[in-house]
Amino acid sequence: MTTESPEIKITDDGHVRTIQLNRPHKKNALSQTLAWDIIRAFDAATSDDDVWVVAITGIADCFCSGVDLTPAGNAPDQGPMSEIQSQIDDLSWVGQIPIAIRERCDKPVVAGLNGVAAGAGLALAMACDIRIAAENAWLFPGYSRIGGSPDGGLSWTLPQAIGYEKAMRFLLENKRVDSDEALSLGLIGEIVPDDQFQARFAEYCQSLTTISPIAARLTKRVVREATKIDIEAQVRYELQTIGTAFASEDGQESRRAFLERRKPEIKGR
Repeated sequence: MTTESPEIKITDDGHVRTIQLNRPHKKNALSQTLAWDIIRAFDAATSDDDVWVVAITGIADCFCSGVDLTPAGNAPDQGPMSEIQSQIDDLSWVGQIPIAIRERCDKPVVAGLNGVAAGAGLALAMACDIRIAAENAWLFPGYSRIGGSPDGGLSWTLPQAIGYEKAMRFLLENKRVDSDEALSLGLIGEIVPDDQFQARFAEYCQSLTTISPIAARLTKRVVREATKIDIEAQVRYELQTIGTAFASEDGQESRRAFLERRKPEIKGR
C-alpha cells in the first residue's frame, strides 16, 4: 500500500506502516492539513489489523520543525472527516495528536528523527513510544522563545521520559541539544550514523513484527496503564495555559520578536 496526499506519504512494508511528513519546503512544519492528516493516518493504522507497528518520520533532512506560523500553515484543513473534526476541534489537532498516538493507538509507535524536532515537532516525537535519531538530528523545545508553555502532551511525555527536573531545565533553558546529549538525557533511545539511518530505522521497525502483535499491543496497554493520567484533561489544561501565555503582553511581544528575528523586550506582564 502506498498513499500520498500533498503533505503526507503513507507506505506499508509487511506489517509496518510508515507515515512520512512531506513538507520539505517548510522543514515539515505542521500546517492544519498536515497535522490532521497525521491524526487520520494514526487512526487508520489503529483500526487496520494488518498493521502491527507504526513508524513516523520526515522527508528530506528534517523530522518536524514545529508549527507553521504563516497564514498558509494556519489555513483550515480541507481533508476528509471535516464533520468529525469540527466536533473534536475544541482540543485542536495539538491535543488530538498525543491522544491518537498514546490513547487510541495500542500498537508500538516508533519515531525516526532524521533531523530537527522542535516545538510541536518535539511534542509529536515524544508522544511516540520509541525514538531513533540520526547523528545530525537535534531537539529544541522552543516554547519559551515564543512566549508559550508546552502543548501537544509534552508536559506529560517529557517528564515521563527524562524526569521532572531535567524536563523543567530543558523547557525553561530552551536549550538546543544534539543527538548525543539527547541520548544522555533520555529523549531518544538510539543514535544511528546519517548514512545508515533509513536502513536501521526500517530494520528496527521490522524487528518489532517478529513478536506477537497481541503481545506487543498488550505490552503497550499495560505500560500505559502503569503511567496513566487523564490525557484529555491534561491537553485541555495545556491549551488553557498556552492560551493565557500567548494572550499576555510578553507572549505577544515574544511572537513578534520571533517572527522579526530579534530579542524580545520582556516586561513581566
